[in-house]
Amino acid sequence: MADKQPNIVVFFWDNFGWGEIGCYGGGVLRGAPTPRIDSIADEGLKLLNFNVEAQCTPSRSAILTGRHPIRSGTHSVPLAGGPDGLTQWEVTIARALSDAGYATGMWGKWHLGSDPEQRSPVDFGFDEAVWSPRTADEVLWTMQSYFPNGNVTAAPYAGKTEIPLEPEPIYARKKGGKHEVVATYDAEFRAGFDRKITGWAIDFMRSSHEQGKPFYLYLPYTQTHIPTIPDPEYVGRTKHGNWADILTQMDDFTGQVLDELDTLGLADDTIVVWASDNGGDSTYRMPAGDPDPFGGLWNGFGGPWRGSLFTSLEGSNRTPCIIRWPGKVPAAKVSNELVHEVDLFTTLVLAGGGTVPTDRQIDGMDMRTFLLGDAEESGREVVLCMNGNRLQAVKWRQWKVHLFQQDDFYSTWAPYSIPRLYNLEWDPREENEVDFPHAWVMHPMAAAAGAFLKSLAMEPPIKPGTPDPYTPPAPGQLVPQEHVQIGPIVQYVTTLHHPDGQAADVREHQPEHGLSHASGA
Repeated sequence: MADKQPNIVVFFWDNFGWGEIGCYGGGVLRGAPTPRIDSIADEGLKLLNFNVEAQCTPSRSAILTGRHPIRSGTHSVPLAGGPDGLTQWEVTIARALSDAGYATGMWGKWHLGSDPEQRSPVDFGFDEAVWSPRTADEVLWTMQSYFPNGNVTAAPYAGKTEIPLEPEPIYARKKGGKHEVVATYDAEFRAGFDRKITGWAIDFMRSSHEQGKPFYLYLPYTQTHIPTIPDPEYVGRTKHGNWADILTQMDDFTGQVLDELDTLGLADDTIVVWASDNGGDSTYRMPAGDPDPFGGLWNGFGGPWRGSLFTSLEGSNRTPCIIRWPGKVPAAKVSNELVHEVDLFTTLVLAGGGTVPTDRQIDGMDMRTFLLGDAEESGREVVLCMNGNRLQAVKWRQWKVHLFQQDDFYSTWAPYSIPRLYNLEWDPREENEVDFPHAWVMHPMAAAAGAFLKSLAMEPPIKPGTPDPYTPPAPGQLVPQEHVQIGPIVQYVTTLHHPDGQAADVREHQPEHGLSHASGA
């Protein structure tokens, strides 16, 4: 599709809803225009049906590996410490593009491993990175007068075991080197982090261009995750509060990266992707002041879609995504075709001349002719909506069936006795099920879900916290056994049997399917 390897810049924002920016109906409606972000849509492709995972960790895993996170042990945000992250067996887009000759860099929120020497961005193909290992809400700990200073105990159950409680670090590391702690992720650093990300990205583009290397920049910016504290230069800029100030700074920082591409003469040779990891937050409270030193807890805006992050409603799983590649992607193109973030892995790796792994399940489709060209159809008809280790909903074309009920971040989930079916064109807010008159659409949904679940049996999911080195079972070592039926969907994953009956060999690979409990947090 291209005479030479294109540069690739991926903006990946945090907890940012479908309806926040101007080209998706937000912008001034949310307190501030977003002309620089909107210009990407004016010059490229705006996706109306871009689908992601419901939580931060799985969404970042999916976009980097092209695999649904239940496969890689990253299906949920890791809480309360303990082993976490990807195993080094996983192949990220950075690793694939690095092998293809790219300079690769990442700055921002990682959330795919807390160990800076074993599970850092550099361990997964990035030449250099500055990152927070976990998430921005830990900044709130440092703003509390009663946050412990040092280790604590949990007597009598944990005895005298000391439990570390310390502020989250900011790490930096380059390929071939050791990590260093460059800052504490506190309120001051949080406010200026996204500005720093922008500066590091610009410096990397310049140095890569000087070296004559194509570059891949992964920019997992930290806004608009709580606490939404604006950069000092943007505080009060709009006179519409913290949220509008942050929209303005997001727009400006996006513009600075785009301007640098123009300055370097690389705009026509660069694929720009601007997207979000999941829908907006739902933890609204009245901000204590304006500006609020705690950043406020603002309700994200999902446009016409109901729901927020950590659910399988459209307001969680459908986020903005705009793509620009001048001369390749038609200007001002708008599409409601189904796309999943795993498709970006396959598409961008192949566009960069890299190799997509063939020794593991890859869920991403090659959409070069659609995402990076002028084709009208994406080729994807089904999206599986996972939440944690549950298959919570299935989308087929404009139809969507929910297998579980969960209305917001704080709701407990519970399986429906009868799946609830919706038509997203008739009912964008998923409030009026249609069910029996249209039950025929369950057949392709069941076929897709059944095939996916069977693939989990043939390649058992990696358990969360699995240490390195991880070695997958050999092909054919495990075979699925049909076990239980849920509505029209046959569940293949519950029990696995070794061909020669040695159940002990199977136990360590037993997948967690999450369908045996009536409810959960």
